[in-house]
Amino acid sequence: MEKNAGVARVILNRPEVMNAMNNILVDELWAATEDVRADDKITVVIVTGAGKAFCSGLDLNYVEELVNGPILEVGTLLRKMQAAFRLERLEKPVIAAINGDASGEGCDLALACDFRIVAENARLGMTYTQLGLVPDTGGACRLIQLVGLAKAKELIFFGESIGAREALEMGLVDQVVPLQGLDAAVVELTKRLATKSPGALGLAKRAINTTLEVSLKATMEFDLRAQSRRFQSEDAREAIAARIRELRGTPKAE
Repeated sequence: MEKNAGVARVILNRPEVMNAMNNILVDELWAATEDVRADDKITVVIVTGAGKAFCSGLDLNYVEELVNGPILEVGTLLRKMQAAFRLERLEKPVIAAINGDASGEGCDLALACDFRIVAENARLGMTYTQLGLVPDTGGACRLIQLVGLAKAKELIFFGESIGAREALEMGLVDQVVPLQGLDAAVVELTKRLATKSPGALGLAKRAINTTLEVSLKATMEFDLRAQSRRFQSEDAREAIAARIRELRGTPKAE
């Protein structure tokens, strides 16, 4: 994490795996958000990814361990992720600077931010069903709030990624810019926010999110139970194994 002139930049830093989430990265994200929550000098938070991606979701190597491990470990991870992704509890604006693809939990993390500025080359997707899984960090609730019920069902059921322009048209993101202009767009938004009273912004954010809070808590509890079941299912194991074989270039054993 970097701090400068009242702005905290939280950087997902596993570029070699497109910033895929594992237990360590989830812990680091939670620690970073707790840090800025308690730091009165920070007025705006930026979340972005190192390298060419924002976040590609859960690390499939870690997922492979989880689907073959005890359900208790799955529940522990999901609760950690839900806590790390609860950016609504930060009473300061949070900007997602989406520098590349945001899939699964990566898309969920972007949804948890207050603003989403995305590079035009990026793709976003609630890709859980491709692995036989379901949204697990409150994303379904946030997605419905942004794009409406019909579009949310389409994005979640089919699990397909969409381009930045399509995401803008449906209200999933706030602004699309060329990759080389992403930093400038984020700085401009940060400057606009910096002219406002931090206390007023914090209370305004709390007031807005109060309407979401009950639904979000209920969604997260359901997510925890549903995803834990999915991790133990045979079709999820098969889908995850197939995806890993595809990425590794390993043929299926006969």
